[in-house]
Amino acid sequence: MRNFFSTPARVFALMIALSLGVVGMALVTQHAWGMQPCPWCILQRLIFVSIALVAVLGVAWRSTPARLTAALGVDVLAICGVATALWQHFVAAATSSCKLTLADRIINGLGVDGWLPEIFAPRATCAEAAAKLLGVPYEFWSLTVFVILGALGLLALLGRPHVRA
Repeated sequence: MRNFFSTPARVFALMIALSLGVVGMALVTQHAWGMQPCPWCILQRLIFVSIALVAVLGVAWRSTPARLTAALGVDVLAICGVATALWQHFVAAATSSCKLTLADRIINGLGVDGWLPEIFAPRATCAEAAAKLLGVPYEFWSLTVFVILGALGLLALLGRPHVRA
């Protein structure tokens, strides 16, 4: 039996599934359970979607340099995600308002809240959005997945699995 991680395409496919799965779960908690997102939550969704898009390039590109570039892109985005989750927990959640923060400026600058408001429009302040899922702060779940994605990116970057698809 072959190791699942033996090809870069499989590693990148796992990154895609994990990233989009997390966004899907966030949408379930928002629309089915009423856990409304703050700007920092939305920024994390954007980072997960960006990781999925970069991982799609990693699946599509066949050359080793191109796949290493995609893996590096995933790692950079995962680091941004870790920083965003930590900032949300230790800074933003402690404030009564998170208007006009970096997260707001990025969301407004990209215009994603207007394109897909059900997915990318902030609907709560950071203090209101401070929630727990199974007793764990929501942003720590996100943080954990960003760390896993970063590790997968390192596997693709440093492990240099065979180029076969």
